[in-house]
Amino acid sequence: MGGVQAVQQRELPEAENRDQELSWVEDARRGDTAAFERLYRLHAGRINALVWRLCGGDAALAEDLVQEAFIRAWNKLHLFEGKSAFGTWLHRLAANVALSDRRIRVKRVSRELPMDEAVERTAMGEKDLSVGLRTDLEAAIAGLPERARTVLVLFDIEGYRHEEIADLTGMAVGSSKAQLHRARKLVRGALDGHEDDFEP
Repeated sequence: MGGVQAVQQRELPEAENRDQELSWVEDARRGDTAAFERLYRLHAGRINALVWRLCGGDAALAEDLVQEAFIRAWNKLHLFEGKSAFGTWLHRLAANVALSDRRIRVKRVSRELPMDEAVERTAMGEKDLSVGLRTDLEAAIAGLPERARTVLVLFDIEGYRHEEIADLTGMAVGSSKAQLHRARKLVRGALDGHEDDFEP
């Protein structure tokens, strides 16, 4: 996903379309790849936006993780119980893929360097997120330290509760709330042009 993304998201399918979506899920479970392709087309935009933000705007990494999320969805269709909308289930699976990738990258980098904020900023992809001050909202979000960005994206943009974020990320609920406060302050500072506020 190249360039800056708009913050607005594609809405989930309307209630009357859920029956059609569930029919595609059932067909895909029986091996119908065309039905799964329809599900992909329906949800790829929103999943891409989520993963792109969690990756700090690294388009190549986001593209890889979106593909990984849909491969996992295909392989785990039998686990979808229909208690929530398919899009909700897929969204959570994609968030798990992105966060799992982050944990692997952070572990790899931390074995080589002492873990600090600078290491955390470079653990996702090859982007140097600390260069310059960007005034655009998406760029400000992309420039956040990883944990702060994760909480901001999941809470403010995607609508997760702190308890759900804690479950997804393994951080305490209190840490999630603290990271959200920190992220909002850093974004405000970046958008207001307060470069000092954006330093780690």
